[in-house]
Amino acid sequence: MPHEAHASPKTAPVTDEAMSLRDTLRRLNEGRDEVRKVVIGQDRVVDEVITALLSGGHVLIESAPGLGKTLLVRTLGRVFGLKFSRVQFTPDLMPADITGTFALVPGQQGAMETRFQPGPIFAQMVLADEINRATPKTQSALLEAMQEGTVTVMGNEYELPSPCFVLATQNPIEMEGTYLLPEAQIDRFLFKVLLPFPSQDVLESIVESTTGVQMADAPEVLTPLDILNLQRWTREVPLSTELRGLIARFVRATQPDLDEAPDRVRRYVRYGVSPRGAQSLVLASKARALMAGRHAVAVDDVRTVARPALRHRIQTNYEADANGVDVDDIIQTILDSVVARAA
Repeated sequence: MPHEAHASPKTAPVTDEAMSLRDTLRRLNEGRDEVRKVVIGQDRVVDEVITALLSGGHVLIESAPGLGKTLLVRTLGRVFGLKFSRVQFTPDLMPADITGTFALVPGQQGAMETRFQPGPIFAQMVLADEINRATPKTQSALLEAMQEGTVTVMGNEYELPSPCFVLATQNPIEMEGTYLLPEAQIDRFLFKVLLPFPSQDVLESIVESTTGVQMADAPEVLTPLDILNLQRWTREVPLSTELRGLIARFVRATQPDLDEAPDRVRRYVRYGVSPRGAQSLVLASKARALMAGRHAVAVDDVRTVARPALRHRIQTNYEADANGVDVDDIIQTILDSVVARAA
């Protein structure tokens, strides 16, 4: 009997969209490596900021002075081809200094005319340096622009450029003369990123690379259109029903007045995570899965982004402060408990 021919399994054709995604992710990884060459020893911080960028959210960075916050933001803007702007927040800064205002300028016929002069918020990557030094009125002007994506001046609405990514910094050491961000405004940031002090080896590398003749520089690798596509692809990453339920149970477990809350939450937590926090957790998990080249969100993605996505959304009480209870530890404890029950 003649041998029967075995048909080879048909493979799905690679679409232009899939090829574009593959190429963009490759260049994204190249850009991340370029940023790491300049911002030495802060790989976790770089990954968290890029994750927030792909999620379409904003970042609150907290660290002592001199740890490279400005360098990080400038380098990211250069590598991703984003127009960069910096605002140094001071107590006398006014909302119009951020959003822009109308001014008299010469017209085409030589006569003076009123024209809107955009403020520094009209950029694709904005560094709001020491945001807690400005008055609440000025802070709210920035945060409203972040939330709405538009600016309204004298009844006229102006759309901000896209993408628009704000990184606000605050110094946790020097608190005199500062205005703490209200909890409702802090909740608008997708991530709160902490910059640790560098280790011995990293500090030596920083000194060596920044005090010589040649300074490390990063080339442009991506474009604003690439970032917009990555943000769209992030939202398309599937999230299983099981993981969606796990995230919902986790967020409910952070509420001290609900039955699902563990004893540690009831004892140390004053306010838990809002629904906006759950949305941030899902988007950040999707972004991390996309960066890793995976087709769906995994539990490890949720574990990795839980602390930066939620540490600024959980408000502890006085007993927690007195006992030195860390918010990150509370988040990890709740997450471990919820994951264990789901297993």
